[in-house]
Amino acid sequence: MGHRPSAFIVVAAVLVAAITLKAQSQDSFRFKSGVELVNVTASVTDRDGRFVSGLGRDDFSLFDNNERQEITQFSNERVPVSLGILLDSSGSMASSDKMAYARDAIDRFINELLDKDDELFFVDFSTRAHLDQDWTTDRRAISRAVGRVTPTGGTAMYDAIADALPIAASGRHQKKALLVISDGNDTDSQISVSELRQAIRESEVLVYALGVDGTDSLDNRIITQPPIIRPPIPIPFPVPGGRPRGRFPQIIGGGPIGGGSRRNFPQGRERVNPDALRQITDDTGGRTEIVRGFGDLNAATARIADELSKQYYLGYARTGEKDGRWHAIRLEVKDRRLNVRARRGYVAS
Repeated sequence: MGHRPSAFIVVAAVLVAAITLKAQSQDSFRFKSGVELVNVTASVTDRDGRFVSGLGRDDFSLFDNNERQEITQFSNERVPVSLGILLDSSGSMASSDKMAYARDAIDRFINELLDKDDELFFVDFSTRAHLDQDWTTDRRAISRAVGRVTPTGGTAMYDAIADALPIAASGRHQKKALLVISDGNDTDSQISVSELRQAIRESEVLVYALGVDGTDSLDNRIITQPPIIRPPIPIPFPVPGGRPRGRFPQIIGGGPIGGGSRRNFPQGRERVNPDALRQITDDTGGRTEIVRGFGDLNAATARIADELSKQYYLGYARTGEKDGRWHAIRLEVKDRRLNVRARRGYVAS
């Protein structure tokens, strides 16, 4: 009887030592290897622009700074998405026709085209951005939030995107994305396009932009004016629940300008700037689409939903220091008749 406690103590000590050595070995491995999984979401289209599904891991070649990588993670099945919808609510959207088209397109998009497991949040932006509905799978909550939007003021699209990035990054699904809908060029953001682009490069969020370059049953006159970019000033984002504050950059949408304003254009509107939008979307693996009128929004959102459902997920392990530098990603498909679009790189930070 007197020897049993001693034996128990010895066995326990051996077990603790073994567990400790294993943990130290694992920590040493992580420290020495510096392994980090890089996620890549890819869209493949044929020559007619139709999305192609059903490809396998061996159909792709992936390069990091021109060095071929082993694709360790792969999926060609539809996965849920954490998606933020950003709607221009500037004064140029004040027409009931415009908002009706936008609300109808968003309702159809979330209720008929997305998967029930996809989670959403909704932001409207004018001179400032407003988080109208935080993460939810309740489509009615999103529809109600969209229905409460009252257009007024200018357009701070870049600021809105910058502030939405950390919210999108907090989504529970591996695939995270933003969809921006607007009818003009940014007029009021404090962040510049280059600053926004850098913030996007440091995230894994796909960014899509739908620019409406025209109207339906409304005056189509548009005055072209290059965007004005001012020094960035942090702007608080009224996010409930202690969400991180961000900074938004200028992208699309313009509001009516009064007599004492910086600008004085008919309808207070600037034309959509596709080049600025592509600077924001294309690095992410997302894209910019310009439609001629609000009546085309339904078809455009359907194309985005189709793309989200037919994307590929690839992952590879990178080793090396987090040097804070841009690492270029190149993804190729064996079938040269196909086109592939994916994030162009990442910042190792």
